[in-house]
Amino acid sequence: MLPVSACIISRNEEQHIEECCQRLSAYGLEIVLTDTGSTDRTVAIARKYTDRIYHFDWCDDFSAAKNFCMEKASHDWILSIDCDEYIEKLDAKTLRHCMTSYPDAAGRILIRNRFTLDGQTSYEQVRVSRFVNRKYFHYTGAVHEQLVYRQTQDAAAWFAPAAEPGSFSTDQVTAAPKRNYDAPITILHVGYDIPEEKMQEKCLRNITLLEQELQRQGPDPYLYYQLGQTCRRLKEYEKAVQYFDAGLAMDVDPSLDYVQTMVESYGYTLLDLKRHKEALYLLNIYDVFAKRADFVFLMGLIYMNNGMFDAAIEEFQKSTTIEEFSIDGVNSYKAHYNSGVIYECSGHIPEAVKSYRLCGNYEPALKRLKSLS
Repeated sequence: MLPVSACIISRNEEQHIEECCQRLSAYGLEIVLTDTGSTDRTVAIARKYTDRIYHFDWCDDFSAAKNFCMEKASHDWILSIDCDEYIEKLDAKTLRHCMTSYPDAAGRILIRNRFTLDGQTSYEQVRVSRFVNRKYFHYTGAVHEQLVYRQTQDAAAWFAPAAEPGSFSTDQVTAAPKRNYDAPITILHVGYDIPEEKMQEKCLRNITLLEQELQRQGPDPYLYYQLGQTCRRLKEYEKAVQYFDAGLAMDVDPSLDYVQTMVESYGYTLLDLKRHKEALYLLNIYDVFAKRADFVFLMGLIYMNNGMFDAAIEEFQKSTTIEEFSIDGVNSYKAHYNSGVIYECSGHIPEAVKSYRLCGNYEPALKRLKSLS
């Protein structure tokens, strides 16, 4: 068995908890459940898979709950997972190697977000730091919590009671280390596959918590990032741009995943608002952020929307040569498809067909090939 504890926070999750626990048990992971006040069968179902079940009085602070859960684990190695996330793949041999090779680094797991729109099921893949050794990390942030690297190796000190929920000592905590790695774990997330009204309700709740946190601790780029992301999900693009502007105006570390995503989301939001020329200003930070395929792909879209088609194709082709990515397709089928669209619209049909064929089973590309045959 792997010396790994899967830590879960729950509240009225009877719809998801059994599938979540079943899949974790199949890989021999210890399950540690911290319940924050369920009134349904969540806890009863979880007891079939683990006896490490604890109650935590909810205080509008996800980090406080997650740190409590990590404290209760038998193992130092922690996989943080939500009830609506189901493990799909885990390479135990490779994971053991990662644990030995990167003891103080954050393991980024692959999460496949499932959506259903107009009766069609689709997936978006992202990598998120979720697998860590608790000797080096803990959570901060009341909502959309993030792992933060600790300089101390005294685990007992990390879990000492804070002055108030979610507070921490700045002399103990530094920014997350620049080094991370891709852990061999894939998770299916079904939490976004819900009716639109429930998603809006969830987003509005998160905005309230984020604003409360902002008032409590003052300007913070990560909070601005999460507020911007939530407003994007609500299609409130003007508000999203304002939050992204505020976050990027602060002193941020471009090596952090959330900063890279904030820059990319900022660019997409400008495109949503038809502020195409303004989006070209991202060229000023190209050398800093073009190490990830997502940013290069975004620049292709920006060029495309500004009628700079040769430059757009160059960026799309470049993105296919970059291994590091967050969103599925930006360094493969989506990039080839956009190149194909440009070629087709400009009358270069052989090049368009070639690009579409590189998309594999991507449905939009298959439709274009059929129309061109």
